[in-house]
Amino acid sequence: MSTLPAALRMVEVSGTEALWLLEGSTLGRLVYPQRDLTVIRPGHHTWEYGRLVVRTPAPAAAVPFDVTYHVDEIRTATGTGWSVTVAGRADMITDPDEAAHYRRTLSGWTHGPHDTLLRLHPRTVTGFRFARAEA
Repeated sequence: MSTLPAALRMVEVSGTEALWLLEGSTLGRLVYPQRDLTVIRPGHHTWEYGRLVVRTPAPAAAVPFDVTYHVDEIRTATGTGWSVTVAGRADMITDPDEAAHYRRTLSGWTHGPHDTLLRLHPRTVTGFRFARAEA
């Protein structure tokens, strides 16, 4: 006797709940176009003063003005969890004191000489919860 897979559903959350989920996490992915490709780089982040600060191993010169940052927590055994996407304008953090602060407080990876700090000014914040469907 085989068991049917559990029915799952995806439920949109409010912007406030999406931000709450984002603030409770530290790891995500920076997504941006580069020529004809979509580039995805890991990042550590913190939410401060209405802005998302991200440390990522992307070449600073390659990161465009508009970016997307994606964070999720999905339990593979149950298919439940959540996902949040933030899109907006990105500014590089170039002030030496501010950069030193974030390099101390945000762990990160380097890829060759690439260790970029950016501040994302959210234009949109969307989120979903993944749950088991009610029987």
